[in-house]
Amino acid sequence: MTAIPLVVDLDGTLLRTDTLHESALRLLRDSPFDVLRLPFWLSQGKAVLKRRVSARTGFDPAAMPYRADLIEWLKAQRAAGRPLVLCTASDVSVAGPIAAHLGIFDDVMASDGVVNLAGRHKAEALVARYGAAGFDYAGNSGADLEVWAKARRSIVVDAPQAVARRARETSEVEREFPREPIRLRTWTRVLRVHQWMKNLLLFVPLVAAHEILDADAWPKLMVAFLSFSLCASAVYVGNDLLDLESDRLHPRKRNRPFAAGSVPVWMGVIAVPLLLAASVLLGWQVGGTFLPWLAGYFLLTCVYTLLLKRLVLVDCLTLAMLYTVRIVAGAAAAGLGLSFWLLAFSMFLFLSLAFIKRYAELLVQAGSGKDKAHGRGYFTADAPLVQAFGIASGYGSALVLALYLNSESVILLYRQPEVAGGAVPILLFWVSWVWLQAHRGNMNDDPLVFAVKDRASLLAGAAFAFVLLTASAGWPW
Repeated sequence: MTAIPLVVDLDGTLLRTDTLHESALRLLRDSPFDVLRLPFWLSQGKAVLKRRVSARTGFDPAAMPYRADLIEWLKAQRAAGRPLVLCTASDVSVAGPIAAHLGIFDDVMASDGVVNLAGRHKAEALVARYGAAGFDYAGNSGADLEVWAKARRSIVVDAPQAVARRARETSEVEREFPREPIRLRTWTRVLRVHQWMKNLLLFVPLVAAHEILDADAWPKLMVAFLSFSLCASAVYVGNDLLDLESDRLHPRKRNRPFAAGSVPVWMGVIAVPLLLAASVLLGWQVGGTFLPWLAGYFLLTCVYTLLLKRLVLVDCLTLAMLYTVRIVAGAAAAGLGLSFWLLAFSMFLFLSLAFIKRYAELLVQAGSGKDKAHGRGYFTADAPLVQAFGIASGYGSALVLALYLNSESVILLYRQPEVAGGAVPILLFWVSWVWLQAHRGNMNDDPLVFAVKDRASLLAGAAFAFVLLTASAGWPW
C-alpha cells in the first residue's frame, strides 16, 4: 500500500451536512441579533465570517451526522499504513474537535480566519505541502475539482452526477461513494404530512354548531385546511432546522431528514418561505378573519420554537393554545361563533395531550440514562409530576364536557340531550387509556398520531361520535 497521504474534505464528504450552514442556524437561534452582522463579516472575507460564526456557536462533534461507510473505509486505509489528513474550508475551531473525536486523522488543515481553505487555495496549500500528484483527495463538490486536478487520484463522495463526471475527466477515480437520492417519501417526512391530520380541528366548529350541511362553509374550510397545513409544515421545517442538536440526541428524532443529513439544511431554509408564501396566498382566498388567526398561529409557533419550548410548563400551555387556535381559525373560516364551553374543553384536553407528549419524551430520555431533556426545561425526574398534571387536565376536560351537557345550550341543540351524557364516560376512558399507554412506554412522541393508529382510541372516537350523533338526530328506531 502506498504511503501517499489521503486527504479528506469535511462538509458534504465526511459529514452529511455543512457545518457553516448549521452554525448560522445556531446563531439565529441563540443570538438572533448577531445574524445582522453576517453581511459585515462576509465583506471581510469568508474566512473571517467562518471564524466569527464559529466563535459564537458551539457544537457537539459526537452528535454530527457522519458518513459511516466512508469512515469505515478510511479506517481500513489507515490500518494499511496510509496517512489521513482532514483538509477543509471550515474553520479550524470546527475541524479540530471533529478530528479529535474521530481519532483517525494524522493532520488537520483548515481555514484560520485569514485564508479560506477552499477551491484554489486548498489546492495550492496541498501542493505546497505534498507536491503535485503527491496526495489523493476525497471530496464532493464542484469546488473540489481544482483540488482533484492537482491530486494523484480522486475519491468522489456523495457528488452530483455532473461533478462526478468531471472528476473522472480530471483525474483517476480510486473510489466512488454514490449520492443517495432524496425521494418523495423523504420530503413527506420533511413536511410531516402525517401531522396535517391535526388541522382537521378546523372542522370542529362546523360540527359542534350542527352546521355540517352548510354547503358554503365546506369549500372555505378545505382551502383553510390546506393553507394551515402548509403553514404548519413551514413551522415543522423551521423547528427541525433550529433543533438539530436536540433531535440528534433523541433515539427516534435523530432519524429526521435534517438531523440525519439525508436532506441538506439549505433546502429547508429555502422551503420555509416558499411554504409560507403558498399558505398566505391560500389563506387570503378564505377571507374573513382567517388570515389574522393564521398569522397569530405562525407567530406563536415562532416564539415557541425560539423561546417558549425551553420554559418548563409554559411549553405545554403553549402547545395547548396552538391546538385551540386551529379551532378558532376554523370558526373564522366558516364564519361561525365560538362558545366558551368549546374553548374551555379544548384547552383542558389539549393541555393533557401536550403533557403526554412531554411525559413520553422524558421516559425516552430517562431510558437513555439522561438526567435532563436536551433543549427543554425538564429533568427526567419530573416525569411523575408531569404525568399528574396531564391526567388532571384530561379529567378536567371531561368535567367541562359534563357541565356543558347539563347546560341550557344542549336542550336547544340536541333532540335527546340525556343521551349526550354518554360521551362523558367515553372521554374518561380514552384519557385514562392514553395515559396508561404512555405510562407503559407505548406512546408515540405525538399522542394524536398514536390515537389514529390505536384500535382502542379509534373505537372510543367512533363511540363518542355515535353518542353525540344519536343525541342530535334521535334514536333511529
